[in-house]
Formats: sequence, structure tokens, C-alpha cells
Amino acid sequence: MSKTSDKKNNTTSIDSTRQTDSTTSLDSTKLDSIRQVDFAKSSDILRLGKYSFSSRFILGSGKYSLHLIDSAIKQAKAQIITLALRRTNRGGLENILDFIPPNITLLPNTSGARNAKEALRIALLAREICQSDLVKVEVISDSKYLLPDNYESAKATEMLAKEGFTPLVYMYPELYAARDMANAGACAIMPLGAPIGTNKGLQTKAFIEILLREIDLPIIVDAGIGSPAQACEAMQMGVSAIMANTAIANAKDIAQMAHAFRLGIEAGRLAYLAGLAQESAPTPSSPIEDISPASKPSPLTSFLQD
Repeated sequence: MSKTSDKKNNTTSIDSTRQTDSTTSLDSTKLDSIRQVDFAKSSDILRLGKYSFSSRFILGSGKYSLHLIDSAIKQAKAQIITLALRRTNRGGLENILDFIPPNITLLPNTSGARNAKEALRIALLAREICQSDLVKVEVISDSKYLLPDNYESAKATEMLAKEGFTPLVYMYPELYAARDMANAGACAIMPLGAPIGTNKGLQTKAFIEILLREIDLPIIVDAGIGSPAQACEAMQMGVSAIMANTAIANAKDIAQMAHAFRLGIEAGRLAYLAGLAQESAPTPSSPIEDISPASKPSPLTSFLQD
């Protein structure tokens, strides 16, 4: 009885050891994979002027409850959040700055500006309140389609750069205007993917691709991105970051959608860095000439290949 018992115990011990070794090996493999991904993220830095960020997700804050901002930021793992000046001072009402964690970089915008002078005035006030020289230039004189005014935006960029700001410029994707903005002192160009708030995705894809080839600044897609899949598609093109607001604010679960966008952005960036295969004609995954003679069709059945 004791020998049988000892034999069972030994077998159990061996099985347990094997299982432990297998688990250890599996865990080690997983850890190596995780380390590689983490290293890729840590060495892949978004640079905006003198600022550096590891996250490529810029979170908007304009359309949802202030009480949900903290959870959205955490799920997005965002390091930058945009905000309008009107939400920072509401006559004793809730102030958005009270809901944003102190480690998050503020990117005030010039929302409401209809020309360059108004953009400068708003930016100067925002710098005093937010204590940041970063500014997102938004100049919209069109109240129907809400398209950015590229001419006034370029003028505003030059004025802001002279005042010591680090401007990121929201614009309709057009090469000559983007060059003017870059020459005026922009640290990033933010072309719209589709009209603001429409969630229609990359309707301006061909024009954004031109900017990616010709403008030596970070290209950040802003406006129109309506789903994590669309964010992923934009990142696969090689854009530097995504700014999203409406698609998250209108979701049933804001925090979960912020998380989904983060994963889409990260997946798109990793795919871009890995090097996507180019589209081509159909080809066999295994070359036909590598097939051994023994596996080649018999003459009796060769007619089936005709």
C-alpha cells in the first residue's frame, strides 16, 4: 500500500513540477512579449515643441459631464486634454480645472474665435488661467458648416508664436495653408478627418496623406473620428496622434469608449511601426516550386490541375 501510495505521490509531484515549469515558461514568454511592447511604447515619443508624451491620444472635454472626465482620462491613459476657456470660469459654477488630475497637460483652445485677433485674446487669457503656453488654434468664421478658417488660423499662429506660445493648429487639410502654418511657428498641424461632430471618419484621407508626405511636423487628426476603428485606420497611415471628443461624449459608456479608443490608437500605431504589407495581386503563401516531388500531383490526376 505504501509503495503504491509513494508511486502516486511521486507521479503527482512530477506532474506538478511539469505544470509549474510549463506555467513558468509560459509566463516568461508572456512577460518577454509585454516587455517588448512596453519598450516600443516607451521609446516611441510624441514631441510637441519642447514637450514630450508617450500617449498619442488627445482627449477632448467639451461635451460630457465634468464628473466623468477623470474616469475618461484614466481609461484613455491620455496625457493631454483640450478645454475651452468658457469651461474654466463659470461664475461660481463647477470649474473643469477642478476635475482634471494635476499630472495631465492642459491644451486650451481658442474656441469661439472668428479671426486671428480674437484667437490671440482668448489664448492670452487661457495662458493666465491654465499656466500653459500650449494652445490649440481654432478659428471658425463659418457658423453653418463649422469649417476652420485656414487664412485666419495661419495669421493667429504667427501672432501666437511671437507671444511665446506653442501652437497646434486645427485646419482644413490643404497643403499651402499647412506650409504657411508651419512657417508661422506651428508645432503641429491638426487637419480634420470630417466636419466636426459628424463621426464620419477619414473623409479627407487623400489630403491628409499629402500632409504626411510634405509637412515636417506632427500631423494630428482632429474632428470627425467616430470610432476606435477609424482612429486605428488614421494611425496606420502614420499620423502622430488622434484627438477625439464627440464619439466618446456620445457613447453610452464614456469610460469604456475612451478605453476602446486607446486600444485602437495603440494598435494602429504598432501596425504602422511594424510596416504594413502593401496591397498586391493574389500570390500563394507557399511557392509552388518548393513542393517536393512526392507531393506533386500524379499524372493520373494531373488533369484536375488544368
